Amino acid sequence: MGIINIISLWLIPIIIGFILIYGTVKKVPTYETFVEGGKEGIKISFSIIPYLVGMLVSISIFRASGALEALMNGMKPVLEVLHIPAEIVPLAFIRPISGTAALGLTSDIIATYGPDSFIGILAATMQGSTDTTLYVLTVYFGAVGIRKMGDALKVGLLADFVGILAAIIIVSILFS
Repeated sequence: MGIINIISLWLIPIIIGFILIYGTVKKVPTYETFVEGGKEGIKISFSIIPYLVGMLVSISIFRASGALEALMNGMKPVLEVLHIPAEIVPLAFIRPISGTAALGLTSDIIATYGPDSFIGILAATMQGSTDTTLYVLTVYFGAVGIRKMGDALKVGLLADFVGILAAIIIVSILFS
């Protein structure tokens, strides 16, 4: 068994043990604090559910309506000029909305084109270079009651765009 496997097996139990021992030494009621955290976690989970359902329904409507396909068809001429595979576009649009849907698209792309293909490497790089901005804003900002999220949305989508652009450029340089 390699050293990395041993570390990965023991790291979390060691961290938890350290926190419990440290809390006990500092005279923090560790069990009671743990239970209070669990109660708060359950409350937050229930407050997130409506936002999560709303986001999932919106994603389903967007995909089922054909809007994504129409958008892709309109962008094909530009993508061909830029040498960007059209198969990547749905991932670029879905990733800021839903991590699960993006992971499904990435898995489909890799299953279709292979993990070592240009498109497979690009999809995997894009998956790791971007975040689920709209999901995070909707669910977490909604759960804590933040209503004005315009600046966070702009910065998050800009970061996603830069991540997608960087993934395309770097993968094109390294793997084409």
